[in-house]
Amino acid sequence: MAILQTQSLKKHYGRIHAVDGVDLTTADGEMLAVLGPSGSGKSTLMRMVAGLEEPSSGDILIDGRSVVGIHPRHRNVAMVFQSFALYPHMSVRDNIRFPLVSRKVSRAEQRSKLDWVTGILEIDDLLDRRPTRLSGGQSQKVALARALVRDPELFVFDEPLSSLDAQIRSQARAELRSLHDRTQITTLYVTHDQLEALGLADRVAVIHNGVLHQVGTPRALYQDPADLFVAGFIGDPPMNLLKMGDTVLGARPEDLFREGEISEPAAVTLDVEIDQVEFLGAESLAYGIVRGGLPDAGEQPPRVILRFRQEAEHHFQAGERGRFVVPRSRARFFDRKTEQRVAEPKGVGA
Repeated sequence: MAILQTQSLKKHYGRIHAVDGVDLTTADGEMLAVLGPSGSGKSTLMRMVAGLEEPSSGDILIDGRSVVGIHPRHRNVAMVFQSFALYPHMSVRDNIRFPLVSRKVSRAEQRSKLDWVTGILEIDDLLDRRPTRLSGGQSQKVALARALVRDPELFVFDEPLSSLDAQIRSQARAELRSLHDRTQITTLYVTHDQLEALGLADRVAVIHNGVLHQVGTPRALYQDPADLFVAGFIGDPPMNLLKMGDTVLGARPEDLFREGEISEPAAVTLDVEIDQVEFLGAESLAYGIVRGGLPDAGEQPPRVILRFRQEAEHHFQAGERGRFVVPRSRARFFDRKTEQRVAEPKGVGA
């Protein structure tokens, strides 16, 4: 186990600031996800931690020791790539043993580590196969086994589930989390998939355009976004963002209630015309146009999304119109200029 720190970490390619002053600190044994859209700088950050890229400035420390300028081989950082990067001409056994052979570990220790890791990942029946005869899920387990036998201080995952079929991703996420809980190896998990980040990680670092926007638990990011980018990026469907003068009001789709359903004071009451309803099994989404209730909303009527469970008393229909409230306790406010979270403005809900 180890503590990873980045201090004012930057990576510039000419005028492009891929990573721009990122400060991160993991807890010992923590799984920290780095989440962001394509081109956000998350992979560049990961490559610098692993030693595949050198920073333009700043520092990277593992247990208080700077690793900038140290060859990847000597960082004791194990990487698992999106492509798994297995050697096709080697058996599964030899793929897993390869890091040990390269480090000239004794045969007895190789056997011991091989037995341990194949037992944890339940792949002892695959040892004589070649990678071409493995499924995506099996290949992922072999890549994990090859990383684990190194006894790394730090795991770095580069979107390891993105090449798997959608049907097995849920199972793979559960297995990854279980593996982390058993090994307690500090893990940096890079992904663009918020479901992976929120479902797997102890904390999530949201990055965009090379800038770190917020670090927090999945619940904190969902319920208390620090700025408009996090509010609009986290959540599926995303938070409703409604302009109210110099302020933007944010409300999750499940936080819009039909007038009279809830006794809490309202931050805003909206007149909404439903124009589409999506049935999603246990829940449905209703899409609507705000026809009234927002001061200075602009020329184009804003749209909102409402989420409701199937057991709800009222099921919305396309063409229906009604009044919906956002309780003050559920409303989040942001400054339109700075895009930062602010306190509830005076006069809201009055």
